[in-house]
Amino acid sequence: MYTKEEIFKAVSTVMDPEVGFNLVEMGLIYDAVCTDSGDVTVTMTLSTKACPLHQMIVNWVEEAVLRELPNAQNSHANVVWEPAWNVTMADEHVKKALSGN
Repeated sequence: MYTKEEIFKAVSTVMDPEVGFNLVEMGLIYDAVCTDSGDVTVTMTLSTKACPLHQMIVNWVEEAVLRELPNAQNSHANVVWEPAWNVTMADEHVKKALSGN
């Protein structure tokens, strides 16, 4: 029903509140699939296992899918820790901003 690209675009509306970049450009969204019945699963990680906003960010991702993709029936964010996130996974402009260059 929805492509990976469409789901990533929906999730890109979710900002990381600590650094001000969206989760997609941060490299925190690993994959996304949608079944024919409209069930969307987003595979993602967080910058650290100790993230104090863990559950809130997961909720934001699930809500963004349902808000941005009107025919999505269900949304689930699956948080994984492998591969572990690091700044090299982010888009170039994010790496530059976070490194101070």
